[in-house]
Amino acid sequence: MGSTPAANTRWPAKRQPIGHYLRTSPILLLLLALPFLEIAGFVIVGRQIGALATVGLVLASAIAGSLLLRHQGFGIMRRVRAEMDAGRDPSRQLAHGAMLFVAALLLIVPGFITDFLALLLLIAPVRNLAWQFLKNRVVVAGDFDIRGTGDRRRGETIDLDEDDFSRGDGKPDSDSPWRRLDGK
Repeated sequence: MGSTPAANTRWPAKRQPIGHYLRTSPILLLLLALPFLEIAGFVIVGRQIGALATVGLVLASAIAGSLLLRHQGFGIMRRVRAEMDAGRDPSRQLAHGAMLFVAALLLIVPGFITDFLALLLLIAPVRNLAWQFLKNRVVVAGDFDIRGTGDRRRGETIDLDEDDFSRGDGKPDSDSPWRRLDGK
């Protein structure tokens, strides 16, 4: 049998090891190790203060996280809207809101390491430091201006009669943007 180009492109000439294409990152390793570290934390804290108090702390942090999530959600949107109404860039408020959201989720997740990280994110100077680190690495794309009004023209109404948006033969104009989506 002859070798064809299509047959050669089907399989690579040299086989790579199974894990060759997987890139090991420190964040992935930390995420894999986190449950074991949290269990070790439960054991250490449980020995010091008792099992019932440990469970109480975990439940208290989960309740605090859910209350924080509920309380901060509307406050963040209010602050972002105020920034946009004032004509300022709302990206800092959005970033702080996202970090508070992550802090609330970390409080809800059972464990003392995640609670410690959440408490760090609740401190405003830590969030400011994180924002200084992230602001040049994050790109926010949107089609709205700073005032949040976009291309919409408020207060302007276009009133059309049937003759204005149809051709003379009674059929809708196929070039009109005001046609039905179902093609009728």
